[in-house]
Amino acid sequence: QVQLVESGGGLVQAGGSLRLSCAASGSIFSINVMGWYRQAPGKQRELIARITSRGSTNYADSVKGRFTISRDNAKNTVHLQMNSLKPEDTAVYYCRLQQLRDDYWGQGTQVTVSS
Repeated sequence: QVQLVESGGGLVQAGGSLRLSCAASGSIFSINVMGWYRQAPGKQRELIARITSRGSTNYADSVKGRFTISRDNAKNTVHLQMNSLKPEDTAVYYCRLQQLRDDYWGQGTQVTVSS
């Protein structure tokens, strides 16, 4: 079993930055994919960024060039550096781990960007 714990969310003004972290614990395999998703009220959950255990990344077009995903395999931790934040980035951000045929989600952390 796996537990994911997100941290780093908060309130920030437009143009500011936040760094989200997600620590995974439990039965973590060496080959996996971790990612960040977000869900705003009344909207579907969407992929923001993901990274494989080999370091391959992809990003949603809406955050490309502003957000950077990274991971520390030794610590089973993934980070999301968010720069140039916009009000439309306001959402609950969720961490996700995919390994084998299993899928795990964190509880989410709120990010609010004020104008």
